[in-house]
Amino acid sequence: MINSARVGDIEMAWREKGNGFPLLLISGFGTTMEIWEQSVIDRLAERYRVIVFDNRGIGGTSVGEKEFTIPRFADDARGLLKVLGIGKSHILGWSMGSLIAQEIALSYPESTGRLVLYASFADWSFPPSPKVIEKLSDQSGTPEERGMRWVETLFPSGWLTKNGQRVGEIFSRPLGEITGGSLALQQKAIEDWRGTAEMLDALNAPTLVVCGDEDVLVPPENSRKMAGLIPGALLEVVAGTGHGLMFQEPGVFLSLIGDFLGDDPQVL
Repeated sequence: MINSARVGDIEMAWREKGNGFPLLLISGFGTTMEIWEQSVIDRLAERYRVIVFDNRGIGGTSVGEKEFTIPRFADDARGLLKVLGIGKSHILGWSMGSLIAQEIALSYPESTGRLVLYASFADWSFPPSPKVIEKLSDQSGTPEERGMRWVETLFPSGWLTKNGQRVGEIFSRPLGEITGGSLALQQKAIEDWRGTAEMLDALNAPTLVVCGDEDVLVPPENSRKMAGLIPGALLEVVAGTGHGLMFQEPGVFLSLIGDFLGDDPQVL
């Protein structure tokens, strides 16, 4: 069931499952909370209270009156946790969601349990190739053709060729309302983001950095750099996977997350 909560200047859509220690999942650029496969949420909910939500202006969450920025998105997410009466939670952010997760952990350390940064970066030291940027910037063709170009950046080409049925399972389901205006505002928020490279040495949350070794959207060199900047961070680079490694290898992904987060919040 999708719920709605007033958080600052927006109405935020969210849902949850499970009764364990809270785990907040933050989705990436241009995606709603529906991007998280139900099978993944179900597995995580066996151990945690899993909370997913739509970022500002995406899906069921209103645009509001304030500027779209990564720190603003972090304040929105922290505001939702406060509305839900949650003082501390684990946080897992994917892609743009991992930028938001970094901002939460740095601005609200008392509210952050363990931190998972998936397909993340602290700055653009290692950007995507010009070919990938050109593909993502190409707005020609039908919505289906544009969507397929995006899908092609999520997975290694060899895997994509052999797994058409799996791709259909992932993306044929409803993924919520995503408007061009909000996409442009999210893109600007990412472009204007100050980055955290100079602040990560102050991040005190136990952190797992995870990525695919064939990620062309956020090359794995970014994760390797981040893991070196965060005190005590663990790094997992999953062979043969791309930006969408949680779709390619959900069992591996869930095992990494579960092993890192554990069951006992007292260890935090």
